[in-house]
Amino acid sequence: MYKELEVAVIIVAAGSGTRMNSDKNKLLIEIGKETIIEKTLNVFERNNYIDEIIVVTNDSEIMNIAGKISKARNTISGGKTRKDSVYNGILNIEEDDALVLIHDGARPFVTDDIIERVIEKTYLHKACIPAVEVKDTIKKISEDIVDETLDRDSLITVQTPQGFKLDVLKEAYKLKDIYPATDDASLVEKLGYPIYVVKGDYNNIKMTTMDDIKRARYIEGDNDMRIGIGYDVHKLVENRDLILGGVKIPYEKGLLGHSDADVLVHAVMDAILGSIGKGDIGRIFPDTDNKFKDISSLLLLKEVSFILDKEGYKINNIDAVVIAQKPKISPFVEEMKKNIARTLNIDISQVNIKGTTTEKLGFEGRGEGISSQVVVIVDKK
Repeated sequence: MYKELEVAVIIVAAGSGTRMNSDKNKLLIEIGKETIIEKTLNVFERNNYIDEIIVVTNDSEIMNIAGKISKARNTISGGKTRKDSVYNGILNIEEDDALVLIHDGARPFVTDDIIERVIEKTYLHKACIPAVEVKDTIKKISEDIVDETLDRDSLITVQTPQGFKLDVLKEAYKLKDIYPATDDASLVEKLGYPIYVVKGDYNNIKMTTMDDIKRARYIEGDNDMRIGIGYDVHKLVENRDLILGGVKIPYEKGLLGHSDADVLVHAVMDAILGSIGKGDIGRIFPDTDNKFKDISSLLLLKEVSFILDKEGYKINNIDAVVIAQKPKISPFVEEMKKNIARTLNIDISQVNIKGTTTEKLGFEGRGEGISSQVVVIVDKK
């Protein structure tokens, strides 16, 4: 019924993503095997009702990605604000009677059902938004004090794409510098047009923070959580310092090794390397290399943290056990945790260390050596 009209979608992809706390444009973060912007563009590329995709961005890499999309015949530079960016896109739609969808590039889970519901209702009523019901109780506050509790039955959470007849949208955007607006429908409201609502989807989330990325990967089935196991053992000998977790522990013997023989930190490193498939510390820091002679293992751990970061992963948590008949490590555990957390640039709450004996069984029980076992869980950034 509405196929005789041109249907264009403006993909807004010019934001800075400052709340993402990432060193790259948030739209270039991968979810599964695609970046966020690729996932978003591909939904509209495949949809049978979309004739043209207009990408508004200032990012050259996004421009290159858009260049591979057949319907994306226009890539437009973004403005200083979201409203400016959308307006730039509007000016590049040639068909006067077109239906225009405006969609956040950071909403990669938009569905064909949402797109088609919005198009149909826009054709009939000139302006339409998708939305979902509010689940939580909503309260209005001032200065941390509740003023009132709002009736959530009359509240919705608005999503994109939002649909409009082009002439309505152009008229509304004459007001863009007059009224504040966090979405396009707000400007259309100012003209007195009714905004119709269709059913959205709770998964049609906008990627704003890293928590949203985690949820997106869960939705995608891309929970790239990995587990690594580390194990190390060193012999106890005289005339050596006993270093565990970067702490010098008073004891009559110390651990023998090429470095400081910190058995706990060595096991932590092996667990981290194992979680990302990067071998073990013997391969990276061979005991045949004199530059590692008597080196602090915390310095080596810092190098391992750089490897982890380069692979795009971060520590979720570390659980370690030190196995020794003597000495008791409990008085030193907090300092060990601080050392490891500080070296890995994580919170101390993400590090757990415990000590145990073997009830005088085995080499640990006989006081011949100390071993350590560590489990590490890492997540994609």
